[in-house]
Amino acid sequence: MALLGAIDDATGKVIYAFFREQEDSEGYFYLLRNIITASGLPHALYHDGHSIFEPTDSEGASIEEQLEGKKHHTQFGRLLDELGITSIRSRSPQARGRVERLWGTFQDRLVSELRLAGASTIEEANKALRAYLPNHNRKFAVLAQQPGSAFRSVPVNANDHFCFKYHRTVGLDNVVRIGPHRLQVLPTNGKRSFARNRVEVRQAFDGSLSVFCQERKLEVTSAVCEADIPHDESLENILPLAQNPEYMPNPL
Repeated sequence: MALLGAIDDATGKVIYAFFREQEDSEGYFYLLRNIITASGLPHALYHDGHSIFEPTDSEGASIEEQLEGKKHHTQFGRLLDELGITSIRSRSPQARGRVERLWGTFQDRLVSELRLAGASTIEEANKALRAYLPNHNRKFAVLAQQPGSAFRSVPVNANDHFCFKYHRTVGLDNVVRIGPHRLQVLPTNGKRSFARNRVEVRQAFDGSLSVFCQERKLEVTSAVCEADIPHDESLENILPLAQNPEYMPNPL
């Protein structure tokens, strides 16, 4: 299991932490959502430069991003940008003093707590962690140098940002293709066709997909599979092209 957590740099309070099967983008989405629910929006997030937070040096911006002058983001980096949270990459463990000391404390005390609780599943580990954190914060958290809170209020549309977002172009058949999925765009607000429109596909954590065009949600349904071409002598001259494995009509 992987332990994901965040600590308030001003007080040393562990705002939220939980065990997950692996360290991934969805886990950090869940972590940040619980942080803003408990405390509000932080001004900045200090991290270790993991590829979940920002692209690696080998990942260059796409041609489209270069032409539009946009900054290349990971999914989590895009989330921070939309919420107005500054992403700060630390260059060494020493620069992440508080959180690195926290991991050291957890490796000592939390391991013992898990053993005493008899935790052998991820659910039992998280239950033991929730019971441990209040005592940990009472013992190790300190008062901030200045009164009040630096956390900001959460925008009403915050939930709109907690999803994966992908950009696609609607095909001439009014179908949006993303991975194995084909979404048929239906007439929306009097507009019958969205062919060649640039759209944003949003994937919720339950796997559901929705399509937006200029922040307007479009009506979509699952598109039927493309029908096989019937045998017709008039089509025989194009069949070799369609059967060529390098022929890719309507590519992603």
